[in-house]
Amino acid sequence: MKAEEKVKLLQDRLTSAFKPTYLIVNDDSDQHVGHAGHGGGGRHFSIIISSDYFKDMSRVEAHRAIYVQFQDLIPHEIHALKIKII
Repeated sequence: MKAEEKVKLLQDRLTSAFKPTYLIVNDDSDQHVGHAGHGGGGRHFSIIISSDYFKDMSRVEAHRAIYVQFQDLIPHEIHALKIKII
């Protein structure tokens, strides 16, 4: 799967699960060239998300809810996922 397709997949899953009011998904793989998990790119992503879904959750609970959406992709398709909830 190409990096652009993964970004779209992440966006689609996050939108479906959390109905965000703000969402940015970036492919940060270029920042990890030479790292063992780089794997040719398209494996390191960052997410900035805002959603009422997370309103009454701790940061750990919110991150777990997000990671569950991608458990089928980690660690092979996605090596690293940076999450910022705003």
